[in-house]
Amino acid sequence: MSRVCELTGKGPMVGNNSSHANNKTKRRYLPNLNDVTLQSETLGRGIKFRISAAALRSVDHRGGLDAYLAKAKDTELSANAMKVKKEIAKAQAANA
Repeated sequence: MSRVCELTGKGPMVGNNSSHANNKTKRRYLPNLNDVTLQSETLGRGIKFRISAAALRSVDHRGGLDAYLAKAKDTELSANAMKVKKEIAKAQAANA
């Protein structure tokens, strides 16, 4: 399982540990990923994602999963998130 957020594309970064003697060793900074089920009002069901804590706050801030995916860039989304975005767009077009 890759350590990449499905909604923002945020992944591991590389840096250095620095000791008191200023010795440098490589390390990885991993994103804070959580397995969550987000509810879609349009689809009427929950969808499981592996997203970062920052992305979860962004989804809440924008007013839910449907609103977040509508504004999200396609290049940042995972294949699963793109599939859900297209399903939501199709359902909204059918309802309108």
